[in-house]
Amino acid sequence: MDAAGSAAANPSGTEELKGARHRPKSLIGGTVGNVMEWYDFALYGYFAPVISQQFFPSDNHLTSLIATFGVFAGGFAMRPLGGVVFGWIGDRFGRLAVLRLSIVTMGAATLLLGLLPTESRVGVWAPILLVAVRLVQGLSVGGEFSGSVTYMVETSPLHRRGFAGSWANFGSLAGALAGPGLAALVTSVLADDAVQTWGWRLPFLFGGAMGIAAYLYVRRLKHMPQTAHHERQHQEDSPLHEAITQNLRETLSAIVFASGYGICFYIPLVYLPTYAHEVVGLPSDIALQINALGLALAMPFIPLAGWLSDHLLRRRTVLLIAFGAMAAAGWPLTALFAGGHLDLLWNQIALALLIALPLGAAPAMFVELFPVADRLTGYSLAYNLGLGVAGGTAPMVATWLISASGYDPAPGVYFAVGALVSVAGLLFMRDRSREPLR
Repeated sequence: MDAAGSAAANPSGTEELKGARHRPKSLIGGTVGNVMEWYDFALYGYFAPVISQQFFPSDNHLTSLIATFGVFAGGFAMRPLGGVVFGWIGDRFGRLAVLRLSIVTMGAATLLLGLLPTESRVGVWAPILLVAVRLVQGLSVGGEFSGSVTYMVETSPLHRRGFAGSWANFGSLAGALAGPGLAALVTSVLADDAVQTWGWRLPFLFGGAMGIAAYLYVRRLKHMPQTAHHERQHQEDSPLHEAITQNLRETLSAIVFASGYGICFYIPLVYLPTYAHEVVGLPSDIALQINALGLALAMPFIPLAGWLSDHLLRRRTVLLIAFGAMAAAGWPLTALFAGGHLDLLWNQIALALLIALPLGAAPAMFVELFPVADRLTGYSLAYNLGLGVAGGTAPMVATWLISASGYDPAPGVYFAVGALVSVAGLLFMRDRSREPLR
């Protein structure tokens, strides 16, 4: 069935074709939002060693680091709640309401993080305020990413949905690249004492300015038309109830897949610079620069993977290949580096290129999994539960595994296990990459 035929048979297909007229602006809007969101949220991971000493001072540096990553995980614990809240808003009032609200929330929280007093000035209130800000950031991210992906996929024609959805993760990596890039600049230009006392704040303050710019662009985008089918179903049932009853299998399989996906994303792209510095002993500026290079080299492969899933291989096939390769290669790469070989560059590039495949193909598959009536709620709930529980705790768990086992390559084993979990989830997910949206 061609795109026109799909639209006639399915109301969401009609919405898809109508939205195609706004596709360039939609892609830019979703991408810009994710640049800002993930710059802000990931920056905390890159400055974790500094923040640990400012807010959780301890004689045992590893203990401080575990506490800092625990706050990182706490932000992720808010993501399921954010997914439910923002998913409900998006399914009831439109996807753009989610984009605008989440950008404002994240921008304000990031600005506040850059202004927080440290433990030496306000005592126990410093970690309390830090936790509060991180919880707000987690709430925001819980709605923004899935909302932007859904908006971009729904406003694209059938044969470009994978490519369209991939730009959300392109924006995420662009933001994650800007984070370590600016962090590396700050640590390279300023003396260590300056970075420890006030220099680490500068990238967070810059994030607040990015939030203003992102909102000014997103507020100009047009709302998508609501279909009669969409409105009728919400009069009969809530999006959340549908996601956990009528679409329970889709929700559970997506949670399992997202759990492994989160581990495989955050170990190489967020935790590895800290691992290289704290465990292997590389200077932090070198570790951040190598991480930035790996992200930059992976970025062009994200839209390529999305295009591949539209035209050559079905999305589940692309994802099974990617996570199978990660399960086989993740631990040996980490073990090689932890053994003392100064080849973080090659390990970082290899892991980043592997994760680029699901970053390109997975977003559209999540959107296609759920029907229009509870699409954003189901997607947000599954994605954020998976990444919140497994992905958000990955840096903390990886650090704890090293401390408990004394085995430096332990994060690589955890990475491989995460890849296998994703493979298991994929086996229960239906591939609708060549079908009209429901």
